[in-house]
Amino acid sequence: MTSTVPALGTRTAEGSALQAVLLDMDGTLVDTEGFWWDVEAEVFAGLGHTLDDSWRHVVVGGPMSRSAGFLIEATGADITLSELSVLLNQGFEERIGHGLPLMPGAARLLAELAAHRIPTALVSASHRRIIDRVLTSLGPQHFALTVAGDEVSRTKPHPDPYLFAAAGLGVDPARCAVVEDTATGVAAAEAAGCQVVAVPSVAPIAPAPRRTVVPSLEQVDLTFLRGLMALG
Repeated sequence: MTSTVPALGTRTAEGSALQAVLLDMDGTLVDTEGFWWDVEAEVFAGLGHTLDDSWRHVVVGGPMSRSAGFLIEATGADITLSELSVLLNQGFEERIGHGLPLMPGAARLLAELAAHRIPTALVSASHRRIIDRVLTSLGPQHFALTVAGDEVSRTKPHPDPYLFAAAGLGVDPARCAVVEDTATGVAAAEAAGCQVVAVPSVAPIAPAPRRTVVPSLEQVDLTFLRGLMALG
């Protein structure tokens, strides 16, 4: 699927200082963080290694190159990074083929943003092949732009994915609200200068300037996101 940018006439936030909403995917909109860990555990079990559950907090939310690289080093598994990436992507695709649960509040938020014509982008560290599969559950019509981790030179925690998304939508990163579930994603969004809503999935995230932490996506709506701009 090719990323697309909306026509200028659709870029409206109804006079609000909020110009766009940029959303993470895994663990934020879809309940898949557990899927990734299960696949990682299964792949490494096949290689003769057992993953320590404490490593889950290390690998969550990051690009596959980082998480897979960490697991290879931690286990000493005899496999290359490229070989492991193929196995993990294949395993994940098989998992989501059996059903993909959305996070509570995700469908409602996406529908509200679409109804008010708020430019919205999906910004993920997952590869394009994974994003395109997940989009069938989320609804590709909800996103003016999608950014995959293998489409930028540096992915999260670097700011590049969010800067790319803001540029693609023609908006100011400082006027974008980002919704993320991991410290890695939060770091990327903050480095890009965005206002961040953290909805922690696996590991806790502390509040900070330009960062609001909520327990569930059900607490996030358009009024809430517009109010964040006043905090900047």
